[in-house]
Amino acid sequence: MEPAEPFAPTDVRWHAVSPRLATVERIVLAIVCGAVTVVLVVLAALLTPWIATGLVAVAAFFGWQWWLVGRQARAWGYAERDDDLLVRKGILFRSLVVVPYGRLQFVDVQAGPLDRRFGIAKVQLHTASPATDALIPGLVPEEAARLRDRLAARGEARLAGL
Repeated sequence: MEPAEPFAPTDVRWHAVSPRLATVERIVLAIVCGAVTVVLVVLAALLTPWIATGLVAVAAFFGWQWWLVGRQARAWGYAERDDDLLVRKGILFRSLVVVPYGRLQFVDVQAGPLDRRFGIAKVQLHTASPATDALIPGLVPEEAARLRDRLAARGEARLAGL
């Protein structure tokens, strides 16, 4: 008998997040690495040119993260079941969070300026235990609103049944 895969239950239909999530995260990466580059250039000009060797490290980090962000964005997924919601993420360090609808206290939709510019939002699930809170980034606004309303209704129905 083949062992069960703990991060990919076979009885669910997984939904992927928008590929625009990778674009947004890459823009944030470029802003941060750009700021570090400016600081290193200024320090190299004021102190010693040897500080400029740090630019090689910044460039290597930038390239590695650029590639990794795309893979990480594709690893996000969620699935709705009858009694709970599954949220998975990660490539090397994988995570699967199971959020029972009856434990939901509230559902939060968030979108920063960059998220709104690229047409994505985050759905944050809050439960009685912070360990089972879950975040689903990179959802198109219509899906985020649908998921928010559906999860809130299912949470209310399960809570009322206790």
